[in-house]
Amino acid sequence: MRIRDHLAQAGTPAFRFRQLIAAWQNSTVETFADVHALPAGLRADLAERFGPRLHPLTPLEVHRDEQVEKVLFASESGARIETVVSHYRAGWDSMCISSQAGCGLGCTFCATGAMGLVRNLTADEIVAQVMHPHWTREGWPRPASVAFMGMGEALANPHVFDALTLLTDARYAGMSARRVTVSTVGFAPNLARLVDEHPQVTITLSVHSPFTPERARIIPLEERFPLAQSLDILDRHAATNRRKVYLAYLLIESVNDSDDHLAALAELVHARSRPDLFQVSVIRYNDAAGAAPDYRAPSSARVDEFVCGLTTRGVRATRRRQSGTGIAAGCGQLHAKYLAANQAGTVSVAGYLGEGGAVRVFSQS
Repeated sequence: MRIRDHLAQAGTPAFRFRQLIAAWQNSTVETFADVHALPAGLRADLAERFGPRLHPLTPLEVHRDEQVEKVLFASESGARIETVVSHYRAGWDSMCISSQAGCGLGCTFCATGAMGLVRNLTADEIVAQVMHPHWTREGWPRPASVAFMGMGEALANPHVFDALTLLTDARYAGMSARRVTVSTVGFAPNLARLVDEHPQVTITLSVHSPFTPERARIIPLEERFPLAQSLDILDRHAATNRRKVYLAYLLIESVNDSDDHLAALAELVHARSRPDLFQVSVIRYNDAAGAAPDYRAPSSARVDEFVCGLTTRGVRATRRRQSGTGIAAGCGQLHAKYLAANQAGTVSVAGYLGEGGAVRVFSQS
């Protein structure tokens, strides 16, 4: 994290950074000058080096439906990302955060992949999505869980590891590592690093097809890092750390939803070292800007049949219940208006803010 590293290099006591983390969560603190717990000289130094604003992200738009809020954020450089919070009737909240502006992996089902990669987010930009005072002002509690399932391939961004430390270290955000999920399409080198450095973090691996040529068409990274390589890493992880692993399977009509796919997927799970610790999460495809034009969502009944077929074959499987698709907040739908605007790179923050600098809010009934 840039600020933490700067403070450490300057010989500043570690507790000063913890004071900054606490200030991040205060809805009334907007600038370094407002962090009165810090000495005036340090406040001035931070403002000179990092700019006056304490928070590296500015909320531009808010889209809401019954259970979901999606926020469009801009970084200081103008890069745009989206963050999604889901409110569950059981009384807890889950946050889906982004790790990159855009994504360079080109998965054919995903709007973010159609953008290309703008840049990696820094650790402070990643953590700021969770701790931004916007949520406090809106009355949202601290999320019970956080998932790296927003824009970008989390394991392609080395700053994610610092972000995980900040989120789970008791000295900082203090979240339980088991309440943090990292989703990956199989960036194998950093997957191995993840299970070594953060063994208690929950992992979701996107499979989407048990057949190699077809998976490579859906997830081009398959050609560089085959699925088998990631599964070997997760086999060792499950056996050593005894942590459940989730295998995501995006069901696309007439592409990967046949009985042959079902049987091969079940075989793939049973071939694991601890098949009892692998659970398939079946997701119904969502229409996404920039995705392959022939992709369609299967019927809801077919999704349920697919899940039932897996469980009948002795595989732990569930259907992922989705919300927010009406505001493009579902799996594969995030693109932070890059595709809609047919542009990339930067945006004028002022152009998105409403009268008096207010964030523009859109509600879906």
